[in-house]
Amino acid sequence: MKITLAKTAGFCFGVNRAVQMVYDLVDNGEKVCTLGPIIHNSQMVEELKSKGVRVVNSPDEAKLDETLVIRSHGVGKSTYESAEKVGVKVCDATCPFVAKIHKIVAEQSAAGDTILIAGDEAHHEVIGIIGHCVSDYYVFSSESELENLIENHLELKENPISVVSQTTFNAKKWENAQIFLKKVCTNAKIFDTICSATSTRQREAQELARSNDVMVVIGGRHSSNTAKLFQVCASFCQNTHLIETASELVADWFLNANNVGVVAGASTPAGIIKEVIKTMSEILQPVDEQLEEVVQKSFEEMTDEEAFEASLNSLTGEQKVCGTVVAVNASEITVDIGRGVTGYVSAEEYSSEPVDLLSEVKVDDKLNLIIMKISDQEGTAMLSKRRYDAIAGWDNIVAAKDSGEVLHGVVRDVIKGGVVVYCNNVRVFIPASQATASRNDSLEELKGTEVDFRIIEIGRGRRAVGSIRSVLREARKEAEEKVWASIAVGDRITGTVKSLTSYGAFVDIGGVDGMVHISELSWNRIKNPAEVVSVGDEIEVYVKALDTEKKKISLGYKKAEDNPWTIFQNNYNVDDVVTVKIVSMTTYGAFARIIPGVDGLIHISQIANKHVAKPQDELAIGQEVEAKITAVDLEKKRVSLSIRVLLEPEVVEEAVAEDEVVATTEEAVAEAPVEEVAEEAAE
Repeated sequence: MKITLAKTAGFCFGVNRAVQMVYDLVDNGEKVCTLGPIIHNSQMVEELKSKGVRVVNSPDEAKLDETLVIRSHGVGKSTYESAEKVGVKVCDATCPFVAKIHKIVAEQSAAGDTILIAGDEAHHEVIGIIGHCVSDYYVFSSESELENLIENHLELKENPISVVSQTTFNAKKWENAQIFLKKVCTNAKIFDTICSATSTRQREAQELARSNDVMVVIGGRHSSNTAKLFQVCASFCQNTHLIETASELVADWFLNANNVGVVAGASTPAGIIKEVIKTMSEILQPVDEQLEEVVQKSFEEMTDEEAFEASLNSLTGEQKVCGTVVAVNASEITVDIGRGVTGYVSAEEYSSEPVDLLSEVKVDDKLNLIIMKISDQEGTAMLSKRRYDAIAGWDNIVAAKDSGEVLHGVVRDVIKGGVVVYCNNVRVFIPASQATASRNDSLEELKGTEVDFRIIEIGRGRRAVGSIRSVLREARKEAEEKVWASIAVGDRITGTVKSLTSYGAFVDIGGVDGMVHISELSWNRIKNPAEVVSVGDEIEVYVKALDTEKKKISLGYKKAEDNPWTIFQNNYNVDDVVTVKIVSMTTYGAFARIIPGVDGLIHISQIANKHVAKPQDELAIGQEVEAKITAVDLEKKRVSLSIRVLLEPEVVEEAVAEDEVVATTEEAVAEAPVEEVAEEAAE
């Protein structure tokens, strides 16, 4: 008796990735819930349940301290919006092949195309795809349904339409649908979105069913891809049986059978497949001695990247290829990879960073690539240089963790909890606590910038965690030592304003923060430092004082040449006639502004050529008048002004005659109460 196990049996890349994400979250001590069962396998769901993983039906059911995992089937746009509205943390485990369909239908429907979807309308993957359509859409599950659809909607023959398929759709039905569409709908854009692993799995199942007496299909009864495997096998082998576990095997199935074939759905765990093979080996004698060895080799524990490579290996027998560039345009590279296969590398798959393909790549260039998807029918392959580089760059990331080497990368995304940096096409997560020098610094400002970082942790599934802060702190420490070794009182330095307080501004002067007291920011009286400087401003300061023991630096900002009294002394003299603005009143006169920072007193006796009871009778706040500088005391910072002396002489004489006693400005000020003068001067 010979038992043949399909090479592609078990977890596909997308399912393995989703399950691994859940295990990683649990291992990290996080509370986890999944939006629906993570896979269509009750045994796996029960195992995760024993680890505390809950199944919820909507984001509203998730608790705020849980991480909500979106399974590989994907969801519609509204589900993401609901999760964001609720405020729950999301881990998106959508299969990359499914996510690609979401992108296609979102772009094409936004452009006005009607979307046709080949698949099961009730399947969660199709429901998710529909959730990204913004235009009309239709779902069909067979060629006859497609024909009826076109008959009932004749406009589809003329209007632009885009056609996609569920990743697990029957490959033969999809082929027939494409043939029909190409004949009837000349404007149809057909996207081959059946997962390569699915088509290969179905093709392999068909080959095994043709050559074996009994076929055993292992997988959940609610699994779409398992159901399609059963249909494929049953159409070529009448003795086909679907089971979920080894306990469902029946010995009578194998009576008079010489060959048995075994296939498994994409959501079937390796452990269940092993148990089925082991049980069959006990039922069927003799057992192929190499069988168990093959199973062990096929289902070793794999990382995400290894699982991805394994899935590609099952498709092509050689996932890594070297291709020769035969054509280049702004969005895509055409590559010859031999064996009659033409490959395509999109701009997104060429590099994780935006590049100009026309200037970056030339015809006849050699590129190391990895195969993402291959279509045997069309002789084409979707390739990725970015993923090849990521695999090659992983060793460098691991080595950098051990050596402490400082790496260089670009911040591509800001996500909840931190930022994502790409270094040599490898994704590195930087937690918020390790992303900036200070916890108060904005993460958004990092997006798109180049940063230096260290690797501080290597996790399962090729997860790398880095720290920008450790590099910043080390650089700052070196800068501090350099500053303290050379700084001296009187030095003039250009610095950056880092923060403001009610009493001054802190300025970074090259790795060390110094403080400019509010009194040192302006010659004028200010209430808040923000009146003079803002965070981020580059300003020139000078060192006023140093405290090397406490590591404190006092800085000055206002310049001697900006001193209003210096400006006044350089530009004004006694007997000058100036235009001034009345700024305040007292019982003995009015203060008038000559220039900002310098006010002069117009004594009540110098306001007019007649007796004035109070200054308000002749003057008003804000009024501009002509006055003469009659006296200046730079030491006491006093200026005396007179309007009266500018009046006509004969009028002045009459005024003098009326006033029996006229005091000079200086005398009047001297006679005024000291407290009153001081108070007005302060104002």
